[in-house]
Amino acid sequence: MPPKGEKRRQQIIETAKNMFITKGFQSTHIGQVCDELDIARGTVYQYFNNKKEILYGILDNVVEAVEEALDPDDLKEFLNMRPDHNTMIRFIDDRISSCLGIISDEPIIIRLIFRDIPGIDEDVSEKVAEFLDKIITIISQEIEVLCKSNIFKENVEPEIAAAMLVGGVIMMVFHYSNKNKNYRDKNITNAMSMLYLLGVYNNG
Repeated sequence: MPPKGEKRRQQIIETAKNMFITKGFQSTHIGQVCDELDIARGTVYQYFNNKKEILYGILDNVVEAVEEALDPDDLKEFLNMRPDHNTMIRFIDDRISSCLGIISDEPIIIRLIFRDIPGIDEDVSEKVAEFLDKIITIISQEIEVLCKSNIFKENVEPEIAAAMLVGGVIMMVFHYSNKNKNYRDKNITNAMSMLYLLGVYNNG
């Protein structure tokens, strides 16, 4: 997609996302998105057939960002450089923290998981479940490589560890948002990833 088209597509996603949160999914209409952006309906339909596809675009953006943060080629290239222990830990810590930050930076994801947006139906819930599976798979693949490389303990179960990480950040955002605290504070996601990683690094 040309840069101009991708920019417009992202504008539509961001505008609709804010409306889904404030108005509810069912009460948000394509026409309202068009009015907010001062564009014709036909412009939206160039990118999305309906508002569900806009919602799915939000999920796809998060998946793409996590895939980029945990690019397996970057990890392979880094490990091939045979870094010293401290450099390796900083690199991995940064990757995991970045991944958790991507999820926590999208509060609509948490609200979708808890079905906390009025108008969400079973189709959307199924799509959210698929989204979670993708995220957990991406993270578990990273963990599997680190276990095989003897960086993480060999008895760590990648899928369980990945699910715990994702579940932890979801509950963290839920907990802090209920208390009206800043769950986007990077110190929070960093602290969370540190607590997790202390248990999986191979210190032998």
